[in-house]
Amino acid sequence: MSPSRPFRRGRFEDLPELPHRPHPYGEVPSRDVEVSSAHFGRLKIHVRELGEGEPLLLIHGLMTTSYSWRYVLSPLASRHRVIAIDLPGAGRSDVPDVSYGPEPLADFIIELMETLDIVGAPVVGNSMGGYLSMWAALRHPSAMRALVNIHSPGLPEARLWALKLALSLPGTRHLFDRLVGHAPHRWAHRNVHYRDESLKSLEEAREYGDPLRTREGRGGFRRYLSDTMDPRHMSRFVGRLPEAPFPVPLCLLYAREDPMVPAHIGPALHRLVPDAHFEWLEDASHFAHVDQPEVTVERIVSFLGSK
Repeated sequence: MSPSRPFRRGRFEDLPELPHRPHPYGEVPSRDVEVSSAHFGRLKIHVRELGEGEPLLLIHGLMTTSYSWRYVLSPLASRHRVIAIDLPGAGRSDVPDVSYGPEPLADFIIELMETLDIVGAPVVGNSMGGYLSMWAALRHPSAMRALVNIHSPGLPEARLWALKLALSLPGTRHLFDRLVGHAPHRWAHRNVHYRDESLKSLEEAREYGDPLRTREGRGGFRRYLSDTMDPRHMSRFVGRLPEAPFPVPLCLLYAREDPMVPAHIGPALHRLVPDAHFEWLEDASHFAHVDQPEVTVERIVSFLGSK
C-alpha cells in the first residue's frame, strides 16, 4: 500500500476511516492531570499512560498530539511506563491565553514532570517537542536522565524569519483564522507529511484537525507558530549549545528526507553538540515513529539502555 514515490500525498476524499496499520491509541488509558504552572497558570493536561517500569515521557510536535506516538506506545511500554501528553494549547489539553515562548514551555515540561512525580525520567521529543525538550534540559539539567530528539528544528532559518514577519503583518490574525478554520481536517491532512502517505486516515485528520475547529484552538496553534518557533529564540538556543557539554546524554535521530524540517538541521545540531549520539534513519520522515516505528523503538531502547 506504499505510495508510488515518497511523500506523495493522496486526496483527502480518498482517506480511509481508519489507518491500514492498526494501533492501540484509543484503548490506552487516559486522564486529565491538573498542573500548576508559573507561566500558564492552573491547567488540565491530557495524558495517555501505558506499561510499567521506569517512566518515559513522550513530547509531541507542532500541530500534532499524543496520537502521533500511536505506533510506538505498546513496544516502548514493554520496557517502560510510557507517558504521552498533549502540550498546552494542543489536542485535548487546555489552551491558556498567554504567550507560548520556548522557555516557558520548557519550564512547563519540568512542572508537569514534578506533578507526575517522574523527575529524572528519560524523555523522547519529536519535532518541536524535541526542541522544547532540549531547552528543558538546558534550563533544568537534573530533571531528565537522557533525551532522544527525533528530527527537531532549532536553527534560525530564513523561512522562520519569513514566517515571523508574515504573522506580524496587520490583518494576519484574521486571515490565519479563516485559512485554518475553513476546513481544519483538510488542513491537517495537507500539513502533516509522511514518507508513506498511505498511513493517513480520517481518524488522524480528526485528531489533529478537531482542535483547530475552535477559535481558541486556532489561537493556540498560532501562538506556537509565532512564539515557540520565533527564530530570535532559536538564535539564543544555538548560542547556548557550544557554551558547555550538553547537560544530559542526547541522541539525535534524523531522516535524510523531510519536507517539514530540513535534514541538514540534524548534522548542524550535532556539530554544536559533538558529544551527542547522532544517527540517520533510513526510509523515514519527520515522523519516524510513524513511518519506521520498529526501527525508531530499537534506536530509543538501545540508546536509553546504554546510558
